[in-house]
Amino acid sequence: MDADIIVIGASPAGVMAARNASAKGCKVILLDKKEAAGVPTHPANTFFKGMFDRTGEEVDQSYVIKNLKGAYIIAPSGRNVVFEGEAYFLDRRKFDEFYIKQAKDAGADVRFGIEVLNVLRKDGSFVVSTSKGKVRSELVIVSDGINSRISALLDLKPIKHPEDIAWSMEAEIEAEGIGEPEFFEYYVGNHAPGWKSTYSPCGGNRATLGMYARRHGSDVSDLFDAWIEKFKALKGLDDVTIISRSTGGDPIAAIPGDIVADGVMVVGGSAAQSGIGYGMHAGKMCGNVAAEAIEKGDTSKNFLMRYRRLWNDAYRTEYYLGRFALETLRKMKDEEIDEMMKVFEGEDLKVLSGSPFNQALQISKMILKNNPSSILSYRAVFRNK
Repeated sequence: MDADIIVIGASPAGVMAARNASAKGCKVILLDKKEAAGVPTHPANTFFKGMFDRTGEEVDQSYVIKNLKGAYIIAPSGRNVVFEGEAYFLDRRKFDEFYIKQAKDAGADVRFGIEVLNVLRKDGSFVVSTSKGKVRSELVIVSDGINSRISALLDLKPIKHPEDIAWSMEAEIEAEGIGEPEFFEYYVGNHAPGWKSTYSPCGGNRATLGMYARRHGSDVSDLFDAWIEKFKALKGLDDVTIISRSTGGDPIAAIPGDIVADGVMVVGGSAAQSGIGYGMHAGKMCGNVAAEAIEKGDTSKNFLMRYRRLWNDAYRTEYYLGRFALETLRKMKDEEIDEMMKVFEGEDLKVLSGSPFNQALQISKMILKNNPSSILSYRAVFRNK
């Protein structure tokens, strides 16, 4: 074998899988078709400390462009709720380089500029055909993005609801003082079907605007162009300069499907594990189980399902509750969203604690106490839309 494990895709999840498996003594090759770490840059460039803490990693200021204090969730009427908590705008290239260095230091062989063309099972192992030749391994970890071509080649459907990927467009913009505020702004409503539009200040005269929509198709440029005009009106701007644009997708409500097979594990966006921090945590789980499988000489689906069980224990409830919430949001009218937002105005949402299920119970009690009639808006989830 050329390696014990081949990881396909240097996403944050893939890098963590490679790092952790290497740290446990496995020979790991990490392949990525990008020319270098963060080239081209990825549009996912923000996170909240509370979510990143799930990784067990510390935020390093070397890759942080701007520290923020939280986010406003803003309804169509302008009603808003503030979620306070440490948040970060990242230099995504430096972020990727930071963790790739850790993977290399742990012993991983990281190779950029190599495209994986095919993966074939042969004699109980895998032959991975690439643009630079063939490599063999006992186990393959797939982390090549939400449109995972490698998963399809292996007859896996790792995303349960691919129709609910939130397709996005994001642009870096420039305008006087636009990057100075200390809170993200997330706007919900029918202008952003099924999810949100965003304003992320990154310091000085720079910020990013984003549009994330579900069940609208992969091209959201029409929604994004309308969002720019709406944003200019909201902020009293005559014009903004667009520095660059990028497109992508977020499987935020798509739910992991088949993420394990004999000798194969799928992780990160390829497995509908949305978010930088959550993807990294899943990557660590994946890498640890992969290393155990190599050590024991058992790469069967039955053994590798330990990874799925670990993920289920940590995130399944949270993801399913999130899916229910976003499906409700997608079907709600703007007036219903405004009515629901009244529930949370003036509440200290930092007090929410415990498991996702316990947090949902706390929110339900808040609704019943503050505005019980607003719970009727949740009937929207049953609409055929």
